Amino acid sequence: QKQLVESGGGLVQPGGSLRLSCACSGFTLDEYNIGWFRQAPGKGREGVSDISTSHDTTYYSDSVKGRFTCTRNNAKNTVYLQLNSLKPEDTAVYYCAAVHDVVEIIDWTAEWEYGYWGQGAQVTVSS
Repeated sequence: QKQLVESGGGLVQPGGSLRLSCACSGFTLDEYNIGWFRQAPGKGREGVSDISTSHDTTYYSDSVKGRFTCTRNNAKNTVYLQLNSLKPEDTAVYYCAAVHDVVEIIDWTAEWEYGYWGQGAQVTVSS
């Protein structure tokens, strides 16, 4: 059974940092591309980042580029999302999602590209 579990969320002041973890089990992480999405209250789910199995290539949305960094540790079956210079508009529930790398991803920001999802971690940026 494939499972993804996010952790590391919390309350942080503007300008602060958090590191989210996505612990994966039931599959071999180095065969899967991992995406990060977020959903703010009253809004749709937004693609934030993706890390592929091909040379760990990473992708970021314009809204987080330069502030967020996605990495993976295949030995620990865990993917990380480092959130720096946080803004109130980053407040959302953050989800990680997985898709096998045999699947050609057309649009990494599209949630329908990913077949397995975690339960989400709340990130709140407020003073």
